[in-house]
Formats: sequence, C-alpha cells, structure tokens
Amino acid sequence: MNTKQLYTVIIFSENTVGLLNQITIIFTRRQLNIETLSVSPSAIRGVHKFTITTFAEKDMMDKVVKQIDKRVDILKAYYNTDEDLVHQEIALYKVSTGLFMKMNGVEELIRKYNARILEINEDCLVLEKSGHYAETQALFEELSHSIGVLQFIRSGRIAITKSKVERLSDMLSAMERKINM
Repeated sequence: MNTKQLYTVIIFSENTVGLLNQITIIFTRRQLNIETLSVSPSAIRGVHKFTITTFAEKDMMDKVVKQIDKRVDILKAYYNTDEDLVHQEIALYKVSTGLFMKMNGVEELIRKYNARILEINEDCLVLEKSGHYAETQALFEELSHSIGVLQFIRSGRIAITKSKVERLSDMLSAMERKINM
C-alpha cells in the first residue's frame, strides 16, 4: 500500500517564458498541491533549477516526473525524499519593537532559534530565521503566543542533493562522452 509523503521535485530547464505554467498544470491535472516552489539559476550556466515540494504517493511521483521530463524545454527532472537532500527555508517575522523589547528573555529567544535581527525602528522589528519548516514554524508560534506577529513570510524550500555534483552534471557529462566517441 502506497502512502503519501513529502517529495522534493528538482527540475533543470532553460529559462523559458511560460514553463512554470506548463509545470504547474502537470501537478494540477493529477490533483497534487504544490506546497513550496522556488526557482533560480543553477550552478550550470544558462540552466535554471525549480525546487517544488508536494505530498504524493511514490507511483504518482514517478508519473509526474516522467511527464515533466517529456517537455521540450526540460533538461531533466528528478524527485527526492528528505534523506537525499540538504534543504532549508528562510522566514521573516515582523513584530512590534515595543512589545519585543518588553518581552522576557529576548536574548535567549534569539539564541534559542539562531535568529537574526534584520531591521529595527521605533515601530517594528524584523527577525530572520533559516532552517527546516518545523524550526521556522516553532519561532512563529512562540512569537504569536507571546507578543503577536504583525507580518510573516516563509520562502519555498531550497535544496541540493547530498551527491558530489548535480545529477544533471552527470547526465550532461555522459552525453558529451557519447558525442566525443
């Protein structure tokens, strides 16, 4: 019996207009909700990297990745579980400066969550916390219960594989060897 778990889909592509829409349609058609999404240039010049998380069953992820791989603009798509990756998120929290300063144990809170103060003025203070979802959520809950949070934002997951190089690099090297034979 298959059970749903969190998968991270990593897609390498050229930077093409409309590609994100094409990718999200593949998830939508299979009734998969995208939990987080992050897109940026990769370590390979001219190649962009999409990092998408979703809850699904393994056989569904096989189908989704195969369908994404069929797109002309896609160089390669893979899916991973958390054990295969090093991953982080970043969260920003805006709180009232007055309430924050009156709060007991401010220094301990900053140290406990390894947070940084990015901005402080007479009205508000902005904290930054990077880590896994549970870590950024724990700070949000503690601040919400103690003094309230004026604004909160969390990034999508960013992730790299634990392997020495990107899996795309291995694939491109193999293709280059075939061409040079």
